[in-house]
Amino acid sequence: MPFTFKQFHIDDSRCGMSVSTDGVLLGAWAALGEAKNILDIGAGSGLLSLMAAQRSHHAAKITAIELDSAAVDDCQANIGRSPWSAKVTLLHTSIQSYCLSFIQHTQAPFDHIICNPPYFTNGPQTQNIARATARHTDQLSFIELLSAITQLLHQQGTASLIIPYQSLPQFKQAMAQTPLHICEYVSVSSVEGKAQSRWLLAVKHGKAHKPIVNSQMHIRNKQGHYSAKMIDLCRDFYLKL
Repeated sequence: MPFTFKQFHIDDSRCGMSVSTDGVLLGAWAALGEAKNILDIGAGSGLLSLMAAQRSHHAAKITAIELDSAAVDDCQANIGRSPWSAKVTLLHTSIQSYCLSFIQHTQAPFDHIICNPPYFTNGPQTQNIARATARHTDQLSFIELLSAITQLLHQQGTASLIIPYQSLPQFKQAMAQTPLHICEYVSVSSVEGKAQSRWLLAVKHGKAHKPIVNSQMHIRNKQGHYSAKMIDLCRDFYLKL
């Protein structure tokens, strides 16, 4: 269903995954800082790429990688209608194929990578093939994703991701096979006082040399309104904030 933000519009009618609070939260939270070479793995409708374009340095370039043909059509249209069509480049390929091309062409590494990855490893899959691909790890496992980040991320760069709370053990098990570490954790609950449902994670190369940052937030308070932290993160995007 189409979704209008303050500075851009998303039509996700052909995408496996529609615009979600997870995606908006990740796009608003990622510490882009002065990042000038940004990669969006699994761009879908282009939500994260356009949020990154809005938040990043004026000279930044965003590369969006998307495998699904229908999602590519939506993504390209959304980028073209945005104020940042010259800032975002969409590539219709898998991240695995892109990594091979990256090696062959000796490209510059990315100083920030952002990804809302597939996360279901088992259980029933929807009959909608595009949605199943977007939600399940069949096409992109955690180890494949982390291996790609290892290869593509600058040595001083950061990768920002969001995963389900219960997926953290599998994620960390995959990470143990790479030279990466988690430098920041944010546990997210949908409503104040309820159990956590998501992790926002910041990932870097090498072993941790600084204390790992841990925090928590809730999206809505007990009265059902957006929390102060959610408002602070998303006020530049949601129309009614």
